[in-house]
Amino acid sequence: MNLSKLRVLVMDRGACLKNQEEELELSDWFKPRGRPDVITTTSWLAPVVWEGTFSRKMLEKHYRRQNFTTGLAVFATGRLADPYLELFLNSANKYFLTGYRVIFYIMMDTFIKLPQIKWEPLRQFKVFIVTESRWWDNDVVRMKSLAKHIIWDIQGEVDFLFSMTVTQIFQNNVGVEVLGELVAQLHGWWYFKDRASFPYERRPKSAAYIPFGQGDFYYDGAFVGGTPQEVLNLAEEYLNGVIHDLGLRLNSSYEKHLNKYFFLRKPTKLLSPEYNWDADFYPPPQVQYVKVAQQSKRRH
Repeated sequence: MNLSKLRVLVMDRGACLKNQEEELELSDWFKPRGRPDVITTTSWLAPVVWEGTFSRKMLEKHYRRQNFTTGLAVFATGRLADPYLELFLNSANKYFLTGYRVIFYIMMDTFIKLPQIKWEPLRQFKVFIVTESRWWDNDVVRMKSLAKHIIWDIQGEVDFLFSMTVTQIFQNNVGVEVLGELVAQLHGWWYFKDRASFPYERRPKSAAYIPFGQGDFYYDGAFVGGTPQEVLNLAEEYLNGVIHDLGLRLNSSYEKHLNKYFFLRKPTKLLSPEYNWDADFYPPPQVQYVKVAQQSKRRH
């Protein structure tokens, strides 16, 4: 089967799921007035999910009727595997979409470093050995590998797909409130800063360029998701941007390309800093309930 046909399958599955989701109106589950201390709705009317803004009961009632599977992809090669992977998988096994079908896609360079996990019911895992050339940086290798496996493996197995960095630890339940067509994670540090100070790419020739005075939020690349088709679009756009910049001898970060992508293609749901808080910093009053903590790489 050729790649164009596979891409059509990704789109068809996403379209079917979109029809299912239309049964649940935003007003049925999203209660933005529950958190007057934070931004809960974007200028394009996408929800920003904080604890206290959603009805878990209504969401559970809806999604229990849906026959869906979610994928969670994590990249753990080289020195990232030993100190982080087991902690990530154990915490995700316990807290990520508990009671729903989840397939963990573990991208690594050797089976030797695969930890032994006692998986909860409705959990399964698959290992993809990374074969991409390692002269690229980790983000390029990760997104090339993810895009390839979405097309050849993942797209026929899941309805939603999330990609996370292995340095995270789930600390509390992360449930169906995170599901959506295109889901972005607000950066915990930059959320509380003025937009003029955001570290967007400012070189006009770069594919990641965002002019001064423009932009919405600063997004964190540690936690992104949506339908497989949307995640594939993001990965391919990032890789195309990298190739464009290399031709001009520019080198912009994955996170800056990600922010350019979300500037042009607005996410349909945003996750608050509660879903990726830096463990080195004490959370401010607005972050009442840390769901996922980002470990410091300096500790290893």
